[in-house]
Amino acid sequence: MKRFMAFVKKEFLHIFRDYRTLIILFGIPAAQILIFGYAVRTDLTNAGIAILDNARDEVSAELTHKLEASEFFRIRYNLGSYEEIDPAFKQGKIKAAIIFPANLGASLAREGNASVSIIADGSEPNTANLVTAYTTAIINDYSSQLTRQVSQGMPVIIPEVRMYFNPNLESYFMFVPGVITLILILITALMTSVTIVREKEFGTMEVLLVSPLKPWQIIIGKVAPYFFLSLVNVIVILLMAWFVFGLPVRGSIALLIAGTMLYILLGLSIGIFVSSSVQKMENAIFISFLALMLPSLLLSGFIFPIENMPKIYDYVSMILPPRWFVEIIRSIMIKGAGFTYIWKETLILVVMTIFFMVLSARKFKVRLGEGER
Repeated sequence: MKRFMAFVKKEFLHIFRDYRTLIILFGIPAAQILIFGYAVRTDLTNAGIAILDNARDEVSAELTHKLEASEFFRIRYNLGSYEEIDPAFKQGKIKAAIIFPANLGASLAREGNASVSIIADGSEPNTANLVTAYTTAIINDYSSQLTRQVSQGMPVIIPEVRMYFNPNLESYFMFVPGVITLILILITALMTSVTIVREKEFGTMEVLLVSPLKPWQIIIGKVAPYFFLSLVNVIVILLMAWFVFGLPVRGSIALLIAGTMLYILLGLSIGIFVSSSVQKMENAIFISFLALMLPSLLLSGFIFPIENMPKIYDYVSMILPPRWFVEIIRSIMIKGAGFTYIWKETLILVVMTIFFMVLSARKFKVRLGEGER
């Protein structure tokens, strides 16, 4: 029995000495509880909307106030014409546009009913359903209050719902861009980090360094196949989405490919940085999955809207490349937006790419210097 207890004690000590095991046992469950408890929310908060008030009467003013006073919506734009609706959606800051027709109050008084148009962004089907449901509920509640206040007639405001970009709310409009985003960051970062660390772990990196090839040529030679294979992967997915699901690229294909190449380059830069920081393949795989897989899935806005999360998670998601690429690929593929609508996200990815390239180059030189000593 003493031998058995000594053996169990040894296993406990082995676990407590291995920081990776402790992270898996305690860190990941705690992170999942915090993320799923606070960040992953199926309700609606602070969704951006735009108001096009053609009536400018008491009824439209009260409805606008009720929408703004609720915790569900935040009015981003007060539009002046129908031509401003499409640019507002393509900027990605609103989830719906509410249109009050001219003479809304007069139509209610004269005919007993009127309609209000709700145009929702169908590129995110789950959010679109929530936005239309909450907006309809607020309008119906106001209509019922108005009915109780009037002794004669039955004033009714009828919400007319229409989905923009995705009229039938097909789920693949959301999943195809998200899957491309996750696949690219995992393949490029994970595979690049593993392939370089493998050379160091097997002792063949020194052989490569004493070859006629320069260090930067070795790195480019290692990552170049993954760059082109990842690009081919994206093209195959886009063709499948087109021929199988009928999801065409509504924007510029050249712009989409350019943005994808930038994102692939960023993923490769992250992979080089990881490979320069560790010495074993298992560590590279562990870091890549821990730092990229779960956060990218939950905090990129791919499935769960970022505006529904607490502000701290919004800040955390800003350092995740998938958040910005999801916006780029959705804007180009589904909304048909041009570069003027995605320049901010593109600039952020460019800065991230340069940052990781510089960091990786310095890290690699330090490691190389240590190896020479």
